[in-house]
Amino acid sequence: MRIENSLTRLLNIDFPMIMAPMFLVSNAGMMKAAMDNGTAGAFPSLNFRNEGELEAILDELNKHLLTVKGGTYGVNLIVQKTNPLYVKHLEICIAKKVPFFITSLGSPKEVILKAKTYGAKVFCDVTNIEHAQKCQDLGCDGFIAVGQGAGGHSGPYSLQVLVPSLMKHFPGKAVIAAGGIATGEGILSVLALGAAGVSIGTRFIACKEATVSNEYKQAIVDSGMEDIVMTDRISGTPSTVINTAYAKKIGLHQNWFERLLSNNSTTKKWFKMIVQIRGMKKLEKSIHPGNYKTLWIAGASSELIEEILPCGEIIQRMKTEVEQAKERMDVLIS
Repeated sequence: MRIENSLTRLLNIDFPMIMAPMFLVSNAGMMKAAMDNGTAGAFPSLNFRNEGELEAILDELNKHLLTVKGGTYGVNLIVQKTNPLYVKHLEICIAKKVPFFITSLGSPKEVILKAKTYGAKVFCDVTNIEHAQKCQDLGCDGFIAVGQGAGGHSGPYSLQVLVPSLMKHFPGKAVIAAGGIATGEGILSVLALGAAGVSIGTRFIACKEATVSNEYKQAIVDSGMEDIVMTDRISGTPSTVINTAYAKKIGLHQNWFERLLSNNSTTKKWFKMIVQIRGMKKLEKSIHPGNYKTLWIAGASSELIEEILPCGEIIQRMKTEVEQAKERMDVLIS
């Protein structure tokens, strides 16, 4: 199945879908499966924090990229000043000529400037028009419209409002819908809104290739939308997790003293860095088998996930569902 629009042209892919970057989940096998099935895979650079790891996976993916047509990969960079590896990781990615970038939680200025030196594309996570305007002014290639239901750092607005609003304010700019999408029907619905494509994460946590614990994967299958809650205890920025017993035990919100440190102009940068490092360590422990301190990131689309499958099968099933949903609409609207 091939769909031609602004996103498929920008990334030279067959199907307008990005396998969303997921902290501690995205890996080389998942990226290759995305490429092999005509889509784009993206991973957070922070998944590869040890010396030489990021260079190694980029070499591996660049080699694989030469063997496929209609698929590609990209890297997600946390561009906040609180990310101590941002500058180093950006330099490595530019040197390895990563095909595209997704920026999160800060100004994408430096990424855009350096990516343009060799033609890489840059998409920016946005949750509102104000942030999107700043990214537009810096010359981004498109927006990841992060709406309600997204896993990790979720947005406050529904995709039914956010996507058309971004298109109205920034005509001609590629808008990729993210949040609550796990099926072909969901993909077709946002394409009907005018989105150039989708970014899907939670569905791929429950895949064979993911190296997280089977308990985490099964929790995605077993959880409904009412089991997904918002917490600011992981990174200092609200993000969504499964409401496990451990999540309830540690609480979903920072206490008054933590909020004070987070909002104070003198302490907020350093305190937020401490919170993020502490949160990353907790998440890293949680993905291993048998750990009772279960702190699992997930989006509301877990409601729609019923089994653990290989990435390729998930993608092909979504393509079939898009075709079937379109056929139903063709009958309905004649």
